Amino acid sequence: ALARYTPWDFCDLMAKHGLTWHEKTLGQLFCDTKSRAVIQLLLDELEQAGGELRLQTDIGEVRHHDGYFETLTSEGPIRSVSLVIATGGLSFPRMGATGLAYKIARQFGHAIVPTRPALVPLTFTGQLQESFAGISGVSVPVEARAERGPSFVENVLFTHRGLSGPAVLQISSYWKETEPVRLDLLPGADVNEMLAALRGAQPKATLSQGLASVFPSRFATMIASQLSFGDKRIAELSRKDTGNIAQILKAWRFTPVGTEGWRTAEVTAGGVDTNGLSSRTMESKHQPGLYFIGECVDVTGWLGGYNFQWAWASAAAAAETA
Repeated sequence: ALARYTPWDFCDLMAKHGLTWHEKTLGQLFCDTKSRAVIQLLLDELEQAGGELRLQTDIGEVRHHDGYFETLTSEGPIRSVSLVIATGGLSFPRMGATGLAYKIARQFGHAIVPTRPALVPLTFTGQLQESFAGISGVSVPVEARAERGPSFVENVLFTHRGLSGPAVLQISSYWKETEPVRLDLLPGADVNEMLAALRGAQPKATLSQGLASVFPSRFATMIASQLSFGDKRIAELSRKDTGNIAQILKAWRFTPVGTEGWRTAEVTAGGVDTNGLSSRTMESKHQPGLYFIGECVDVTGWLGGYNFQWAWASAAAAAETA
């Protein structure tokens, strides 16, 4: 599905409607106008195709008999030869997210990969939570990594409850409870070279003062507090001290207690098992005419438009045959 409808296909669709875009880090594409313009694009395409949009309509039971699907709604039953489930996952329940897709999938024999919040801030308790709360609002570039999965060089944002920002949202999709995460606070830099430069420029400065010339001052103070010799002069640091500093700055490990949960998660990890779907058409292997697309499927992308691309691609695949 992804190979058959690429990001450039959607960019072409945007151009057709007069919308422009720009690229940020990691290949992330962003529309130059507000999201309402993309919504209007989709509504215009729906109208041109002869489709009908019904709002304020509750979906009830779904049945299949005599070659037809019958979907019971608050506006009456709807009969159709094909039925495409595009109801999303569990993220942002205040926007109406429910587990309807999973209920229908189970009804027709599909397995559900356990769901969990993804692209979501991480939370902490105890001393770490207090330390992070003390520098809430500070953002620094890092290389972040969970126990498994790739690393991400992006910013981390400290909050009253823990960690957020692009780097943390990215690794949250790979993080499992009780596992630590790791931050490299000087991605691409050498600690020994940094300390040598500080020693030459500020020989009488304390480590805390020296770090304040590299990091935001509140963050530097917090990092220095993680070391028992934060007030030691840079010129007096021993080889052991340097090793401890490197351990914190290049491989700071700690274990979150959880995430902010569904209320702030941008996407849902897990969902309808892809083994039960055609990768070309997204049609159910258990029930002909039934399709699952978008976030309700066990496909989770990175931050920056990748999950939207999965929505477009899986929808285009289903639309060719549904």
